[in-house]
Amino acid sequence: MLLGADRPDRPAHRGPFLTTGSSGGPAIRLAGVSVVRDDRPILDAVDWEVAPGERWAVLGANGSGKTTLLAVAGARLWPTSGLVEILGHRLGRIDVRELRPRVALVSGSVIRQLRPALTAREVVVTGRSGDLEPWWREYSIEEWAEADALLAGAGVASVAERAFGIISEGERQQVLLARALMSRPELLLLDEPAAGLDLGARERLLARLSVLANDGAVPPIVMVTHHAEEIPTGMTHAALVRDGRLEATGPIAEVLTSSAVSSCFSVDVDVGCENGRWWSRASS
Repeated sequence: MLLGADRPDRPAHRGPFLTTGSSGGPAIRLAGVSVVRDDRPILDAVDWEVAPGERWAVLGANGSGKTTLLAVAGARLWPTSGLVEILGHRLGRIDVRELRPRVALVSGSVIRQLRPALTAREVVVTGRSGDLEPWWREYSIEEWAEADALLAGAGVASVAERAFGIISEGERQQVLLARALMSRPELLLLDEPAAGLDLGARERLLARLSVLANDGAVPPIVMVTHHAEEIPTGMTHAALVRDGRLEATGPIAEVLTSSAVSSCFSVDVDVGCENGRWWSRASS
């Protein structure tokens, strides 16, 4: 069951980033979390914590439960059982309309909600309040300037006045990331942001994500991906998901081993890291 629907208006200005929940504890805490659909466990008794300042890469095969894990962690999906705490608040004890705006989610589902005729600039500025249309409220000169700065920081200032629906896939992902940052989140969740991108677009996006991951002012990051090559530098932790369970979690160098990744994907692979960038390929 999806959590909540509309939410109250947000303050226009909240400061650059807030890096911890209200309790100062974990940004995410799951204890015994399961999600069951048609008598099938999508997530199965998951225990997981994301501490302030951590950057997580979550890997697993298609259908392993990665996106469901992200939806629960972002207060977008209610678990069948278990305890979920996000930014110090337990689901079931807080109005999710107040919690959701503090968690930015970059995913394909956001693209489907946005009107293609909106300009890239409009897509970004409406991220401040989570609106889908710029006419839902009036944005200040400072907010428009911040949206322009985010587009420039992503290297896509040239598409500011172009329709969101006709820019390239790589540019669209950069715009969505800028929109997420426009909300000044306390938690940043990325669902396969590099999926479908060509080599150049992927590397430009990873360069942007690496800047964010290495910036101590940026809140905790959780990024779901299928490929080790899509992990930006600066990621501190990793989780391997298989059949709805977390097979391994911890510091990224301890988790992304050849044996662990081979077990997770049921194929023999060699995994390595050079200059902070990960790679994997079939064992010879």
